Amino acid sequence: MQDKILINEAISAAKCLFIYSNISEQPVICAFRELLESLAGRPVSVPKVLQKYYKVFGLLAGSQEKMNTGDVMGDAWQDYLLEAVLADENVFSRKAEAAGIGGMGESLKKAVMADLNNLQLLWKLDSGIINRAVSDILGIADGKTREDIDRNINLDCSDTEVSAVRALPAWDCFESLSNKKEIAFLSSLDINVPKLRNNIKKSLSSSADWSEQLEQLANYYAAAGSGILSKYMAFRWVKKGQEGYLTGVEEPDQISFQELVGNHEELREVIKNTEMFLLGYPANNVLLYGDRGTGKSSTVKALLNKYFTRGLKLIEVPRNALTDFPEIIALLRRRAGRFILFVDDLSFEDHEVEYKDMKAVLEGGIEVKPDNVLLYATSNRRHLVREYFADRKLASDEVRMSDSVQEKLSLADRFGITVVFTTPDQKRYLEIAEGLALQKGLEIEREDLRRRALQWEMWHNGRSGRTARQFIDHLAGELAIENKL
Repeated sequence: MQDKILINEAISAAKCLFIYSNISEQPVICAFRELLESLAGRPVSVPKVLQKYYKVFGLLAGSQEKMNTGDVMGDAWQDYLLEAVLADENVFSRKAEAAGIGGMGESLKKAVMADLNNLQLLWKLDSGIINRAVSDILGIADGKTREDIDRNINLDCSDTEVSAVRALPAWDCFESLSNKKEIAFLSSLDINVPKLRNNIKKSLSSSADWSEQLEQLANYYAAAGSGILSKYMAFRWVKKGQEGYLTGVEEPDQISFQELVGNHEELREVIKNTEMFLLGYPANNVLLYGDRGTGKSSTVKALLNKYFTRGLKLIEVPRNALTDFPEIIALLRRRAGRFILFVDDLSFEDHEVEYKDMKAVLEGGIEVKPDNVLLYATSNRRHLVREYFADRKLASDEVRMSDSVQEKLSLADRFGITVVFTTPDQKRYLEIAEGLALQKGLEIEREDLRRRALQWEMWHNGRSGRTARQFIDHLAGELAIENKL
């Protein structure tokens, strides 16, 4: 009887959400509500109940097995609901990001407290309650036969459906993805977003009254953000026709600074600037310039893996979407976290004029750039715009030719910091190869390693950090095969 009361209360609660009403639109939660209504309905349809149950189970399985959000609190349904609350973008979570709990009116806070109490009623319906409710439909208990069931209740169901109810799988034993990276912190001011996420989930899970967690939930939103920006550490800006939107990257490149052997000088300046940015101090946009394969792009991706726990997020912007920069920046203004807009392989032909739009974004536009956004770009061209010797000739139809030259050069100048990545000489190339071999634990004589490394760079792409990494990957495979023979 108590289970039926809880189910009916939850059905009513799901219809009474003010601020978190978006949650009820999600497929998992819609399916869960339909399951509850099928359990509470009269007359009961066993095939319908089973169909609704399997739908919820399948959706939870697909969600939980792919999630990488820290510790699981409760069963799959309960954890999903907690994650939905933490990720929901609504007037409360956005206000908490921008102004904290102190900047909210009492009406908003009361509405949120009512929502939290209603959401808690849904959260209380764990796998055990739902399984018992399904079994109770048939009056099933251990040891009962089909004849016992038929005497107790008159339901139109088959032996197969009775067996299905008896063997109903619970959704309390899924295994979510886990993040096994070891993170080294350089600052004592580490907000550790994954830790905050686990803490608020624990608080909600153990709380007798979710409305009492209002301030802690607001503090979480203020630190971690809300909506899609709180769910991922890396994003792509996708251009579709004239529209653009953010999409989360499920599995970002896991490269670390330890793998970038031989780039210590270049890394030091980039890391220092990023540290200042994370601590809230003034920081510069950065241009990483150098030859191909020298570690420019890998450096930016390694920054994300080092600092994502402190709220750093990376947004990759394709070159064909540079005119969307004002839209992207408006989207990120007053949002929690620190965002690096990453443009890889940035360069322009002399006839392209998009660089003028980018100049305004970097510096010079009427709208001030928010403090939580920086631009990091990589390029093989020092001045980004293709130059010709003819540009420097005095003979031209243009009256002030030097002005045009200066305009092309001014884009690169608007990056406050330019870090030059140089092609390694033979000594440095071999040091990179040896360092990477040591990291992978390859058992090979030093002279043999150096000989193979030199052969590889002559036969392939020349000396670079990328070439060294490709050589080591190839060597690791070769040695593995040799050891099996």
